[in-house]
Amino acid sequence: PSGEPTEVILFGKNENCNIVDVTKSLHVFEQVGVGLNQNEVFQIALALEKLGASHPLEKIRFWGKILGTKRNYIVAETCYIEGAEEEEEEEEEEIMKEEEKQQQDREGKSGEEDKPPYPSFKPPPLIPSEDVGTGTNKFTYFICSKPGDEWIRLPKVTPLQIVVARQIKKYLTGHLDAQVSSYPPFPGNEGNYLRAQIARISAGTHVSPIGYYQFEEDEEEEEDEEGKNRIIENSEYEPISLEDLISQELSSWVHHAQHILPQGRCTRYMSEKRDGKNSEESEGEESEELEESDSSEREIGPPLLTPLSEDVALDRTPPWTPYLSSRLLPTSAVAVLRSNLWPGAYTISDGKTFENVYIGFGHKYSVIPCNPSLPPTPQEEYPSGPEITEIEDPRPEEEEELKEALEEEQEGEPSEEMEESEEENEEN
Repeated sequence: PSGEPTEVILFGKNENCNIVDVTKSLHVFEQVGVGLNQNEVFQIALALEKLGASHPLEKIRFWGKILGTKRNYIVAETCYIEGAEEEEEEEEEEIMKEEEKQQQDREGKSGEEDKPPYPSFKPPPLIPSEDVGTGTNKFTYFICSKPGDEWIRLPKVTPLQIVVARQIKKYLTGHLDAQVSSYPPFPGNEGNYLRAQIARISAGTHVSPIGYYQFEEDEEEEEDEEGKNRIIENSEYEPISLEDLISQELSSWVHHAQHILPQGRCTRYMSEKRDGKNSEESEGEESEELEESDSSEREIGPPLLTPLSEDVALDRTPPWTPYLSSRLLPTSAVAVLRSNLWPGAYTISDGKTFENVYIGFGHKYSVIPCNPSLPPTPQEEYPSGPEITEIEDPRPEEEEELKEALEEEQEGEPSEEMEESEEENEEN
């Protein structure tokens, strides 16, 4: 009645949370031919606002959409406020422990006596996952099947999950608790496999114009191999022309996500035992064996902000394809960078800013359609022979017949020898 506009609050507000406007970025992607319909984009924007109001997040960005056979995954990339994620994890761990205790109480101790024997083999120790906010766990990812559903936080990814995810290829069903049947067996359910694929896609396709990011001043002075793993926006960044961005040399684009080593981590892990042995043993065969067996840990990937010109092609397939969104209207066009190794990953830039998005099935391009690794050859059985061949016990009648036959043979042997000796005497 007063005529003054009223503010409508749907989910509450988190003033400390920076939510990237998905409507603007996907509108530009739509002009390129990539993106979602306007209705879904608007719903995703509201869903991101709801996510920022329900969790203590510092930044939220629409990462992309992964297609599944039954349902899809809408992925949001987030950063927690310092210390907030650890508190939520502790609460979840306490809830899980209480549920486990209740389940143990229900089962009781009746089944302990009937437990089968377990093998004494102990597998090698697992490589620990990287801490929150570093490496493959730098960001926290939330997913939902469709806008409006409850956001579910994905767990941290482990090095073993990434190593196995590189060896298999499975279509996602859209259910996080679905089992991943594969060889080698995947250590986790579909939610863990989804998290591993997100880490791999982010490490390979998140690129930006050169000069947009820079290393922190403190880390530029470090000479350690594991240094320079944090970057910040360059306040003195100068825009790059579209001609340079669409150049086939790709020298105007750089990776701003860390490379994942074959070990499954962005930074190599050295166990305490090996560190002690290497410090004590300066010479000898043992130190050489450690170096040979630890080649994956000694390997160092390309550093941050490496130009795309150094990316390796896959069977004559260039890793990237740059082009202009429109040749008819070059003044309003943007530079587009399409990933050929991860179909569905795109990056756009007008020279001043950039955006990354992924919409696909979450699989890496391979020259061979499907080439799963073969299972190991089965172990050879012990060679069978008459000494170890199992036979049925003979009947008493058969045993007596066998004894009589053996006695007759023993009685007949000396007579034959005597006959032979007599024949020899007659000949002489």
